[in-house]
Amino acid sequence: MPYARASDGIRLHYEVIGRHSAPAVLLIQGLGADKHGWDMQRLALALQYRVIALDNRGAGRSDKPFGHYNLEQMANDAIAVLDDAGIETAHVVGASMGGAISQIIGLRHPERVNSLTLACTACRNHPWRRELLNSWATTATERGMGAMAGEAARWVIGPRSFRRLLPAFGWLGPLAMGRTSHAFVAQVKAILEVDESVSEQLEQVDIPTLVMVGNQDILTPRGDSEEIADRMPNAELVVISGAAHGFMVEHASTFNKVLLEFLGRVTAAQRVASDTTAAAAS
Repeated sequence: MPYARASDGIRLHYEVIGRHSAPAVLLIQGLGADKHGWDMQRLALALQYRVIALDNRGAGRSDKPFGHYNLEQMANDAIAVLDDAGIETAHVVGASMGGAISQIIGLRHPERVNSLTLACTACRNHPWRRELLNSWATTATERGMGAMAGEAARWVIGPRSFRRLLPAFGWLGPLAMGRTSHAFVAQVKAILEVDESVSEQLEQVDIPTLVMVGNQDILTPRGDSEEIADRMPNAELVVISGAAHGFMVEHASTFNKVLLEFLGRVTAAQRVASDTTAAAAS
């Protein structure tokens, strides 16, 4: 199983599936999650793309160092994974915290990004969400990750699907049990300490961008996605009816359909542009 090395020596686990010669798609999960949060997307994407799913530092099989994390560092981690896999550019797909990381990648490394997909995410933290995340960190520290996951589940899974999906939440959900509390808390602090001037810089990101949200998402509500789409000059917003924060699991077929259609359009347009440039040069 491949591991990349971050600039500070941390090992970053990732997995690649799909056709080697196909356009690359990099998948970045959210708070506490590992690559398995994308299990319902990876096989669907692999039919047409080279799919790279990584475990952020502090999650999955990546190292879980004690100490301070930050999202700029985690964006650089994702670039280190691309470098290790020998990939120059990729479509970057991020969910929740992974969406915030993806925004930073778009700002700091635009030359590495073919498109952005920002799912169930935000570009700044509201006071109520700061309080909520702090409460999760406190629960994880004092009562353990199992208790924290129980508290968080109702914020992630829609009410109609809660009973049906809760048994699978432990391995599919973005706040799964079995994680170390110190790494989870470090990721929470990274979210809370992010430089929110990033939101003011999004107008500089002229990359084809899909912003996706469920209309029942109470953790990163529709207004957060609308703000991102309004700030980015080349963004489109898709709202999935009946979906909550974990809609890549809860509404996987719809999520995949929207994502594949977007990636297909962008890939085709970029291929035409590349062919036109090559023809002009010859």
